[in-house]
Parts: sequence; C-alpha cells; structure tokens
Amino acid sequence: MPAPGLKFPLDAVLFDLDGTLVDSAPDLAGAANEMLAARGRPLLAFDRLRVHAGSGARGMLGAAFGLAPGAPGYETMRAEFLARYEQRMLDATHVFDAVPQLLDALDARGARWGIVTNKALRFAEPIACELGLLGRAGVLIGGDSTAHIKPHPAPLLEAARRLGLAPRRCAYVGDDVRDMRAGAAAGMVTVAAAWGYLGEGADPHTWGAHHVIDAPLELLQMLEPA
Repeated sequence: MPAPGLKFPLDAVLFDLDGTLVDSAPDLAGAANEMLAARGRPLLAFDRLRVHAGSGARGMLGAAFGLAPGAPGYETMRAEFLARYEQRMLDATHVFDAVPQLLDALDARGARWGIVTNKALRFAEPIACELGLLGRAGVLIGGDSTAHIKPHPAPLLEAARRLGLAPRRCAYVGDDVRDMRAGAAAGMVTVAAAWGYLGEGADPHTWGAHHVIDAPLELLQMLEPA
C-alpha cells in the first residue's frame, strides 16, 4: 500500500455514482417506504435505510422486508421496487456537497473523469443527465454495460478502454468494499469515499484502499499532473 500522502500521476479519475458523486438515498428510501405504506406496515426511519442505499434494490428490500435474492417473492418485489423508484428517482436525489467544486477543479486541470456504477443505465443515464454530469463525464458505465458488475473488474476495464487509457493510470473512487475490490482487480489506484453509504457497520479503513478520504475535495491533494 502506498505511503500516506503519496501523490499519484494519473490520467483519469473514475467515480462510483450512488454514495460517491450523488446522494440518491432519499429516493431509494422513499420507494421502500412507499412499498411498506402500501402494505399497511410502519415506515422505516431514513437513517435505517440510508446505510443500505449503496446496494440498491437488494439493500432496500433487505432492510425493509428482510428479503434477499433467491427468496420466494423476491423478484416480484424487486420489480415493484424498481418501478416505484423509477417514478421518483429525481425527486430528491442530488450531488453531494463539494462534488461540483471537485469536478470543476478536475476540468480546470484538464483531468479526465468518468462514472462506473452498478446501477442500470435506465436509471443512471437520466440521473447523470438531470444533475449535469452526463455531458461532462468522459464515460458512463452502468451495471448492464458489461457482462459483469463490481466487484468484478470488467466495468472499470471497459471504462479505461473507452477512454483509451491504461488502467494503472486511473483511480477509482467509491463508497463500498466492492468498489475497492473492483479497482484493485483492475490495477487502479483505489480511493474510499468515507462520506458515502459504506454499508452497515462497515469501516472503509479495512477495505485495502490506497487512500480513504472524508470529503470530496481531499481527492485533489492526492493528484499531481501526469
């Protein structure tokens, strides 16, 4: 692992979407609570749902209903959740504080950046477009862009390929251990975003990331011109 404070010469920075660039938890949690309300069940506090937002439908259904993939009725519930979420996915979703300044600084430096998410493009593209990210990002890879999703490295390798860059000259920033595993497997510099959802009881310092940062602008301190 690189020493603390080591600067990396990089050609591009790739970001996870949910929990890293964008706070989509309000709308994900809202869809889960809609499903609870429709069944006459008590709503869950936002904080109980937010920590699972990085796992999308799987996380929300697990927290709200105790359902896991493969359980009876899971696929039906998942389809309902996704339909409800699609109707409201831009109601309260927003970019995290300081993310606009970070992206402006990267653009000012001429640094390329992109988005690699497990979110299907049917959701990721409208969100990235509405929030002003899609036209600026050099690449957007969704959960259905390659045959595998993170923690497999395929999405990150595809992003680097589309950018025409060597993976080792890219960094990947994300808020889940899957992001760090995918980045490591792709041979990229890995950066854990501690402002994200992280997962229940998770400690990003145990994920093996090259760096853990507490706020978006800290990323700029790591970078140096290629």
